[in-house]
Amino acid sequence: MFNAEKVKDDIVQWIRGYFDKNGRDCSAVVGISGGKDSSIVAALCVQALGKDRVYGVLMPQGIQHDIDVSRDLVAYLGIKHCVINIKDQVESLLDSVKNEGLEPNRQAAINTAPRLRMTILYAVSAIVNGRVANTSNLSEAWIGYSTKFGDGAGDFSPLSHLTVTELKALGREIGLPLKFVDKIPEDGLSGKTDEDNFGFTYNVLDRYIREGVCEEKSIREKIDRLHQINLHKINPMPGYNPA
Repeated sequence: MFNAEKVKDDIVQWIRGYFDKNGRDCSAVVGISGGKDSSIVAALCVQALGKDRVYGVLMPQGIQHDIDVSRDLVAYLGIKHCVINIKDQVESLLDSVKNEGLEPNRQAAINTAPRLRMTILYAVSAIVNGRVANTSNLSEAWIGYSTKFGDGAGDFSPLSHLTVTELKALGREIGLPLKFVDKIPEDGLSGKTDEDNFGFTYNVLDRYIREGVCEEKSIREKIDRLHQINLHKINPMPGYNPA
């Protein structure tokens, strides 16, 4: 049984321990998307470090229809923040690739924005003397729903061993308004939800991760296939050892 109260307290202590060892005077820098992951990470960092040591970075790509949720989150937590629109940077990078005779495909276009966002987070982190929070969760990482060196990067990762189901329980335990906890995740590109893209729900995925139970064979096989082909995102980078 998932004990949200204990996990919350443990994560808060873990964040404090990380900063005691890796930056006593540093702030947590969190990319604020308006989704549950970044909202919960930011809230946990505030509890661990105090609001004056948490810095939010909002990074819309052009017009973001739900940017107000991100603004509401930083206002609710009372943290300092900035807004950096990445639209021009993304277009400039892809145009530079086109100028070399290479036509960006869908994968290149999708992954460029998260990697630029991570570049921005590290730039801001250097300016404000920070450490970048990774906001990934276990459910998305399990099936590779992340960008290597993009939203899969960071200096410390409070939620990487928790499923989405567990995250929601954690968000409620923290006391976040439900609009931050229950906001339906979407890809921000096609107008589809994450679950639309998966072809199965987070509840199904989380149960399979934790209990090994999935009644539909086709979904079970799909999850296994996605997990296998995306292990390169989870495992440490392999390196040749001549010894």
